[in-house]
Formats: sequence, C-alpha cells, structure tokens
Amino acid sequence: MAPSPRSSARRGLRTRGRGGPAPVAAVAVRSHPSKIPRGVARVGSVSTQEHSEKTGFETRAIHAGYEPDEMTGAVIPPIYATSTYKQDGVGGMRGGYEYSRSANPTRTALEGVLTALEQGERGFAFASGMAAEDTLMRALCRPGDHAVIPDDAYGGTFRLFDKVAAPWGLAHSPAAVSDVDAVRAAIRPGETKLVWVETPTNPLLNIGDIEALAGVAHEAGALLVVDNTFASPYLQQPITLGADVVVHSTTKYCGGHSDVVGGALVVRDLEVAEKVAFHQNSMGAVAGPFDSFLTHRGLKTLGVRMDRHCDNAERVVEFLTKHPKVAQVIYPGLEEHPGHAVASKQMKRYGGIVSFRVKGDEQLALDVCAKAQVFTLGESLGGVESLIEHPGRMTHASVAGTDLEVPADLIRLSVGIETADDLLADLDRALG
Repeated sequence: MAPSPRSSARRGLRTRGRGGPAPVAAVAVRSHPSKIPRGVARVGSVSTQEHSEKTGFETRAIHAGYEPDEMTGAVIPPIYATSTYKQDGVGGMRGGYEYSRSANPTRTALEGVLTALEQGERGFAFASGMAAEDTLMRALCRPGDHAVIPDDAYGGTFRLFDKVAAPWGLAHSPAAVSDVDAVRAAIRPGETKLVWVETPTNPLLNIGDIEALAGVAHEAGALLVVDNTFASPYLQQPITLGADVVVHSTTKYCGGHSDVVGGALVVRDLEVAEKVAFHQNSMGAVAGPFDSFLTHRGLKTLGVRMDRHCDNAERVVEFLTKHPKVAQVIYPGLEEHPGHAVASKQMKRYGGIVSFRVKGDEQLALDVCAKAQVFTLGESLGGVESLIEHPGRMTHASVAGTDLEVPADLIRLSVGIETADDLLADLDRALG
C-alpha cells in the first residue's frame, strides 16, 4: 500500500510550491505573423485579443489565441492545410497571409495561446524544440560571441552548441545553473550574449534561481534564455521572473500526448521578437498546421494533466525513498533537495520528472529499465504515458566522456497520469 499524501509531508516531500502564475488583470495575445504590424487584425477569428475577463491559467489555455468563427461559430481553430493565399490585388494580403512558411492561421492560434500562457509579448511555433533553439541562437548571436550553458544541459542542446554552433563561431562555457556565482564567473564581458539555463535541468533536476540569474545576465548586457520544458507554463512562467526568452520542446508537456513533435519560443521584447520572426521565416523550420492543431489541443488540458503528473510523481518519490535498492532520489519537492527552496519560490508544484540512482552499477540500472512494463522504455517525456530511460545510454549519450556526463547508475522517470498504484507495482517489480 502506498503512503498517503499526509505521510509524504512527514517525510519531507512538499506537494506544492509558493510560486505560480502572477495575477493578471488583462492578457494581451500578440502572436501576429511576422509580416503583420502590431495590432493589425488577421484573417478570420485568429486576431489580437484582450482577454480582460479570461485571466485564469486554465481559462487562457482554452480561450486565448482564437475566438469562435464569425461565419460558422466553430469553437476550435480549423486546420488550414494550405500553402498559399489568394491576394486581393497585387500585395493585397487578407489578414497578412501570403505563404504558410511566413504565417498560417492554425499556427498563429497556437502562438497566441503560448504567448498568453507564458505572459510574454510574442510567441513562435517551430517544427521541433531544437529548431526553436537553433533559430534563437542564430537570431541573437554572431560568430565571435559567447554563451553560458548549463553544465548538465539536455544532450541535444549541448550537441547544438558544441557541434553546430562552435564551428560556426559561437563559443560556450558550462556552468551550474544552481550556482549564481558560477554563472557570473562564466560570463565573458563584452562577448557573452546569452545566459542559457534549464530549470529544472535534464536529468539531474537542478534548480536555477530565474530572478537572480536574470539580474546576472542583464548586468553583463546579456539575455537570459530559460528552457521551461520540464516545468511547463502551468508550473512556472520565467518571463514574469525576468527572463527574456522562454524555450519549449512542445513535444513534451505542452502537446502532452506523444503524438506530435514541436518547439516554441516566447519573448518579452518586441525588438527580440522581430529578430526571431525574421530568422524563423528565413530558416523555415516552422510548425505545420496539423502539428500546430495537435499542440494547441494539448495545451487546453495542460493544467489538469500537470496536476495529475505531479500527484503521481509524489507517490513515486515516496515509494522510491523507502526502497532498499535505491541510493538516491532526485526530486525538487524533497526538502533535502538543494534547490527545494528556490523551486518552492518560483514553481507552483515540482513537476512530473523523477530521477534516481540505484545501489549498484550501470548494469542494475539497465536491468531496471528493461524489466519495467507499465513504464515504457523510451526517450522523450511529458506524455500521458509513463516512460523510463537510462540517460547515460539514451538522451545524454552525446555528452559521454565530457564534463557534462551523467552518472551511469542514474534512471530518469517521466511519470504519466496512469493509476498510481499500477506505477508503484511496476517499479517494485522492476527493482526486484
């Protein structure tokens, strides 16, 4: 029998942080296509909106970015499966749409709700999270510039900086996001353009103080970029804490059903937005209309899904902390987690990702991954189904042999929304 939530509190597992969405009097959704001046209406019902009475997170998730169609009354944005648009005379674009690489109404609706949820100025939807990162990097940096990145960055992000950006001329230095002084020391005056952090990090779940890191970045004339994939907009809004750009792999919690690949950027400044918009259109790695539709649909249930992810994760943490074959449980909701206080300040809850180290060698960790049945052995995270993986051999294989290498006995769980007792029984069986 799994411990009750009350016993969780006794063992030092906090169920909720003090953070979360700041009160919003009015949310302006400004996710217009790159060719449309701010405030100009767009085709159909995908337009700039002031949601003066639609201020709660879940309400914005459902209603922001789109109003029911005036002609049909359709309450859901359609999939605009079109590559081009009829013009009313040469240059006479209807609502600013001319070609779907530049803008598509289905994508515009998604960008609107992303902007509203992150409380930013403008949002951009991409074909993948890595496409979003690459576009941002090239929009804001030039050869000879420098970036600070997490010392336990996601493997794909590290590969982008180390194997793609470095030959292009963008240098980088790793620093622990949980150590503000280390991040400050890694900055190169006059060269550092981006301080890039994940919080929580992947897979070690380190926590960076977004407000403090924003101050450090801005003092150096750099921008703070926060990868908010692990937390999701429901648990954390970095822009409200001083971040300049938020990055998402919308494949994960935003989409939430493991049926779409996508990425997003949300920015707080229109000058940055114009640079990103130009590069998004020029580089072309945009989200297609069907992918945009699926991601937008997923966002509508983000709040209720995240609460269930967190509920189940807390049950899993309680179980693992008592298991004799588990050496360490890594979860920001545990009071002994070094980032617990900061996470409690800036997050609503502590998320659905749990990492743990087994008492044994790498082979034991691999065996546990192989024996799980309800937890599916696979990469990615944030879907309704639970996943188990060995980061050292899977998501973080690209950092093997570097300073960013993760422990060989580490297992990462993406805790889904299944029946919690089934998840605990599966882990008990896999651990043996």
